[in-house]
Amino acid sequence: MFPQEALEQLLQMTMRLITTDGVRQTIIPFLSLVRHTAQTPAIPSVLTPSFCLVLQGAKEVRLGRDALRYRAGDYLASVIDLPAFAQVVGASRQAPYYGLRIDLTTKDIASVVAEAHIAIESGEEKPGLGAYVGKSDADFVDLFIRLLKLLERPKEAPFLSALLKREMIFRLLSGTASRFFLQQVLFEQQAEGVGKAITWIKEHYEQSFTVEELAIANNMSVSGLHHKFKAITTMGPLQYQKRLRLQEARRLLLSGRVDVTAAALEVGYESPSQFSREYRRLFGLPPLQDIKAVRKHVLADAFLASLGVGVDQRAESSNAH
Repeated sequence: MFPQEALEQLLQMTMRLITTDGVRQTIIPFLSLVRHTAQTPAIPSVLTPSFCLVLQGAKEVRLGRDALRYRAGDYLASVIDLPAFAQVVGASRQAPYYGLRIDLTTKDIASVVAEAHIAIESGEEKPGLGAYVGKSDADFVDLFIRLLKLLERPKEAPFLSALLKREMIFRLLSGTASRFFLQQVLFEQQAEGVGKAITWIKEHYEQSFTVEELAIANNMSVSGLHHKFKAITTMGPLQYQKRLRLQEARRLLLSGRVDVTAAALEVGYESPSQFSREYRRLFGLPPLQDIKAVRKHVLADAFLASLGVGVDQRAESSNAH
């Protein structure tokens, strides 16, 4: 049975903790609160390993041709870095969007798997998309309630919150999505090199490479790498790199610290004209027009912050992933 009463309690607790739009990082390092009082534009971002529980409202994430919509009581879990377009849908001042985000790391999950003796079946299933929408249950919502209560007990929070996070991961690994999502995608595919390839591109997106070089470095065939890479991320390695480059360039331009040419060079483009063409193809407008349009949106800054756009992606990678 859906835990509506518990979800409402969790919503009321969250509403008291975050009263302005955007994202609020709590004293618990891996826990963030999110609030929006208007629908947001579809902002390009990179999904990072995490799971996000919606308490009120709805959100949509587009990964290539796949669109994942999740609403109150649903969670979006991701275990690998995925370029995406994310949008809060239908929020208003009368009915704001509220959500909770838990950041994960591969080490977090691997530790729970090892200590809980969770069996990982290799299987012969095809690799699946590295993101998943599921429905929370009473036990899951209760873990979040206990986590928020720890915010009032700062001395106990560091130790006890870590235990609650491990229990959350255990329930994810033990639930209906475990084989399809966490076990099959994260562990099996990383063992075969796809996870390492994705991590390398994210950390070195400004460097040129060929798919052949990437396959050799990860002990895979070119066709095997391309097939499994696309199954998980919805795109090939070079397209994945291009998306990361363009999204980082957009972040740099929004920061106001660089001009178009400098942004293009910093993310690895040798030709500013090629950069402008590919930027327009992805975002729909030339760089300067696009940045102007984004800044016109009253919630742009808060929404970009909630997606981590205002934070250097590689700094995030070294600290949290």
